[in-house]
Amino acid sequence: MTIQSQTQDDVSTGRQLRMIDAISEALDVAMSIDETVFELGEDIQDPKGGGWGIHKGLSTKFGLDRVRPTPISEQAIMGAAIGAAITGMRPVPEIMLMNFLAVCSDQLINHAAKLRYMSGGQTNVPITVRTATGAGGGFGAQHSDMLEAVLAHTPGLKVVIPSTAADAKGLLLSSIFDDDPVVFVEMHHLYYSTVDAVPEGDYRVPLGEARIARAGSDVTLISWGRQVHDCLAVAETLSASGIEAEVLDLRTLVPLDLDRILASVSKTRRAVIVHEAVRRGGFGAELAATINEELFGQLHGPVRRVAAPNTPVPFSSVLEAAYMPSRAAIEEAVRGLCS
Repeated sequence: MTIQSQTQDDVSTGRQLRMIDAISEALDVAMSIDETVFELGEDIQDPKGGGWGIHKGLSTKFGLDRVRPTPISEQAIMGAAIGAAITGMRPVPEIMLMNFLAVCSDQLINHAAKLRYMSGGQTNVPITVRTATGAGGGFGAQHSDMLEAVLAHTPGLKVVIPSTAADAKGLLLSSIFDDDPVVFVEMHHLYYSTVDAVPEGDYRVPLGEARIARAGSDVTLISWGRQVHDCLAVAETLSASGIEAEVLDLRTLVPLDLDRILASVSKTRRAVIVHEAVRRGGFGAELAATINEELFGQLHGPVRRVAAPNTPVPFSSVLEAAYMPSRAAIEEAVRGLCS
């Protein structure tokens, strides 16, 4: 089947959608244009349509053969998806929360990620694993972790984390029609709080292209997911005192748009990396090391990181709020670097 995709330049962007609706629409579009695309996960059938309601209406429209409810078994979901992918399907398994990827990590890390390499390029595994996560919901330590560094560390996996509704739709469609395994991380705090113009139809955002969310000249704030919005808010505060921050939304950690990162930091000569995952061993450490290796002589100061402390996500709302990287901490890091 020939698939015609659109870009943001050639489709209407007039309507506003929440991120949760944009993701649902992407699933609808993908299954409409390609009969090899199907979903599987816990309670995703109607009338509930999944834990967040993202699949609502899809099993009624496409049938239970293509929106398949499963037992509460992440190993079964992942194993079935990988097997189907090897035989020519494009499964979109849902692992309800990111922490549960640990339950099926053998299938994901030891099989899906490596089969192309181990088969000499003869076996593709075109699965897109959708999963939600994020602190701030009071879900406790076993339901809230950001584990993107583990995934990005695994050769063979692509890692996508959108921050806007339009990107959620465009990146999800690109992920589903990619021939390699992709883990698509949805920060559930953004499901309902993020509303923006979302193109209709088969709209795709290429994997591996970062987005300049705000132009600036004095410092580069590098982030992904929810913290992009925190960086934008801090950038506006800083602007009032004469510091113009450029905000770079990576969108995908693998493939990584290193060219755009280096171009931005080469311009501003200062970089602050902001992420929700714990600081120790986080993806920010990889970025900081790379920037220092490539631009050491050009930097006005060391690359700084704003991240969570090295603890599990607390259940207490007070402690959970203290755990997450705050806008005040981002502002303090920037002012310290620019002073």
